Amino acid sequence: MMEMEIKHNAKQLRDALQQGIYAVINPFVRLLIKIGVTPNVVTTIGLLGNIAAAAVFVVAAIEATRTGIADYSLVTLAGALIICFSLFDMLDGHVARLGGMASTFGAMYDSVLDRYCEMFTLGGIAAYLAGCGDITGAILTFLALVGSLMVSYVRARAEGLDIECKIGFMQRPERVVVTSVAALACGITGLCLPPPSNFDPNIILDVAMGIIAVFANMTAFARINHCRKELIKK
Repeated sequence: MMEMEIKHNAKQLRDALQQGIYAVINPFVRLLIKIGVTPNVVTTIGLLGNIAAAAVFVVAAIEATRTGIADYSLVTLAGALIICFSLFDMLDGHVARLGGMASTFGAMYDSVLDRYCEMFTLGGIAAYLAGCGDITGAILTFLALVGSLMVSYVRARAEGLDIECKIGFMQRPERVVVTSVAALACGITGLCLPPPSNFDPNIILDVAMGIIAVFANMTAFARINHCRKELIKK
C-alpha cells in the first residue's frame, strides 16, 4: 500500500509540474502554430540542438586532450544547450495536440529522434570525460546510454505485444533533467573554483552518469519483469 501511495504521489507531482510548464509555454506554442511550424519541425530542431551540445562536448574533449586542462566554459555551454533544446521534447507533442496535427508518423518520428538525442548527448559526454582522462566516468556514461536505450526498447517491444509498460523511475524526462543539470553544474563549478583546487568538477558528471546507469538499467529490467507477469496472465 505504501509503495502504491508513493507512486501515486510521485505521479501527481509530475503531472502538476507538467501542467505548470504547459501554462508557461502555451503562448509560445500557439505562436509556433500560428506561423505554421509543424511538430516534426520542432522535433528536428530539438535534435539539431542536442547534436550541437554533443559537438561542444567533443570540442572540449579535444581541448582537454591537447592542453591537459578542461575548458569548463564549453561544458557550461553544452549543458545550457541540452536544457534549452530538450524543451523541444515537450513542445513538439504540445504543438501537435493544440494544433490538431497529431499523427502516427509524428509519434514515431519523435520517438526515434529522442533516441538520437540521447545517443549524441551521452556520446559527447563520454568523449569529453575520456578526453579528460576520466575513464571511469566514460564507462559510466556508456552504461547510462545502454540503460537509456533499453528502457525505451523494452517499452516499444511491450507495446508491440499490446502491453502497457510505463513503469520505472528513470524515464526520459528524468534522464534529461539529470544530464542537463549535471553538465551545467559541472561547468559552472569549474568556472567558479580557483585554478589550484583539490575538487574535480567532472565528479559531478560521474555521479550523474552513475545514477542514470543504475536506475535506467533497473527500470529496463523492471519493465522486462512487468512484461513477463503480463504475458503469464494471458
